[in-house]
Amino acid sequence: MTTATESKTVTYKELGFVNTKEMFRKAMKEGYAVPAYNFNNMEQLQAILTACMKSRSPVILQVSKGARDYANATLLRWMGRGALEMMKEMGVPIPVALHLDHGDTFELCKSCIDSGFSSVMIDASHLPFAENIALTKKVVDYAHPRDVSVEGELGVLAGIEDEVSHEKSNYTNPQDVQEFVKKTGVDSLAISIGTSHGAYKFKLKPGEAVPPLRFDILEAIEKLLPGFPIVLHGASSVPQELIAAINKHGGKMENTAGIPVEQLRRAAKSSVCKINIDSDGRLVMTAAIRKVFIEKPGEFDPRKYLGPAREELIKMYADKNEKVLGSAGRC
Repeated sequence: MTTATESKTVTYKELGFVNTKEMFRKAMKEGYAVPAYNFNNMEQLQAILTACMKSRSPVILQVSKGARDYANATLLRWMGRGALEMMKEMGVPIPVALHLDHGDTFELCKSCIDSGFSSVMIDASHLPFAENIALTKKVVDYAHPRDVSVEGELGVLAGIEDEVSHEKSNYTNPQDVQEFVKKTGVDSLAISIGTSHGAYKFKLKPGEAVPPLRFDILEAIEKLLPGFPIVLHGASSVPQELIAAINKHGGKMENTAGIPVEQLRRAAKSSVCKINIDSDGRLVMTAAIRKVFIEKPGEFDPRKYLGPAREELIKMYADKNEKVLGSAGRC
């Protein structure tokens, strides 16, 4: 007889997701990065899947702890399943992984694995090196028998995004990577080379340029871990036209800056085979909704402002796949 606890457990294969191992192998072989887009609601999920089907790109659907709490873990599981059924109906099959972004405890990672996630990140980068290894290995030991991929992290990114908040960056030390990967058994490694979370990635003075990413650190890591999947977090480009549109329609966002797209293009051709983008999606959605509210102040039907936001998201994700990450046309 099935218990209540057992009935809540489902594997990602039952839902139709894939883990990231084959995704990353193909991306590294062909020289592109798999997009990892965060979502919190139905419109974002629809936009991500629609854009990736149109551009025939593999995709990693990312969910943070905060997004999972916001959407409800059970509802989120079936939203993901529903998105895959929608994909089948449209007749454009693409590989889709469901990934926990910045899991901070073993219990959270375990809960996500048991509810159908095909990949999890355990972010213990803020802990001492030995403790980071121990916690990451504990997650790996639970995930791998279930064929779930695990992403670890070395180095700390500055910025704020959901529960993740750090005032200063701490670059990844290349001398740590071999020991970390060997002792933990992770499938991919998130590193810190100058990207940052949120829309306010850098505190720049007027006329000051965004500092370049530390490709020297990436290249050193590539030599020590040849052919190993590397991940970049905090890789939104924060387009200034979106900031201008938000501010034009009643917003107040100042001194924002993101990662230049040419640097992301360079990273995508290296061993970086997963690039995380969240803030750009938030900006696109906010700009579109604010525009409707200002131009049509009497509008109160959510479909009339969430719909245009969804359409703008589709355009943005497809553009990222084609012009930045190089993932379009890979399926």
